[in-house]
Amino acid sequence: MKKILVAIDFLDCSVNALAHAVSIASKAGADIEMIWVNMPDNSKDIFKNDPETLLIEVEKRFKELIEDFSPEMGNGKMTYKIRDGKVYTEIIIEAEESNADLIIVGTHGSSGFEEFWIGSNANKIVSSSTKPIITIRGGIDIQKPLSRIVLPLDSTVETRQKLPFTTELAKLCGAEIYVLSVYTTKISEVRYRVDTYTDQVIEYLEEEEVKFTRDAIEADNLTKSTIGYAERIGANLISIMTEQERTTANLWLGPFAQQMVNHSPFPVLSMHPKELIRSLTR
Repeated sequence: MKKILVAIDFLDCSVNALAHAVSIASKAGADIEMIWVNMPDNSKDIFKNDPETLLIEVEKRFKELIEDFSPEMGNGKMTYKIRDGKVYTEIIIEAEESNADLIIVGTHGSSGFEEFWIGSNANKIVSSSTKPIITIRGGIDIQKPLSRIVLPLDSTVETRQKLPFTTELAKLCGAEIYVLSVYTTKISEVRYRVDTYTDQVIEYLEEEEVKFTRDAIEADNLTKSTIGYAERIGANLISIMTEQERTTANLWLGPFAQQMVNHSPFPVLSMHPKELIRSLTR
């Protein structure tokens, strides 16, 4: 991994997301680029500044964040970018232009500015970008080390696309992957497919010498069941796909990813199934 892009609105949730990014970057030797998107109708509500002095205040706060977090960065460096336009559009464009390997976004705000990152913006970033994205809701304890990653598997081919990136992240952080077969139907052919994909994932992890635990659950509600399992094992991250084909009886749909991003008490790593995910190491 060479670069992490972090969306910043200077509220606690985005600073929390930045701390999470720093913890990963310090292990990977990666750089961090922070991005703030100027929306003229709303940005003045955060800072209570006149438009003429707004950018001066933004740059001041960026420099304060760099001063606070740089000592934890190891060999990586911190920079920032200011863009004008729609939040999710500019973040996606910047991720492409800066060749970021990972995007990290806080998904809960306060002080009357909640919709800057929460809801439609966060979900649009997750669903539209081809980059791996970690979303972190406000209030998550950032001090916990990334040690347990839940990797739920369904019956679709795309479910395995998140494996290489998740594996490299586990290697960087010394984390254990909990390979979770999720059954939402009694149809034997579908359950067999889940088991087959799980076997393939286990074989990959063994070859990569990554610590793992294999488990399985029956699920009526995908989001609640996955989160419930993550809570039981004390997970630090859930790795999912954003949306998959709709032709089988056992699959992750787009609404599942949306619910997970909005409601998970754990950071969520989301990946787009239409693109092959690049490895953290090139």
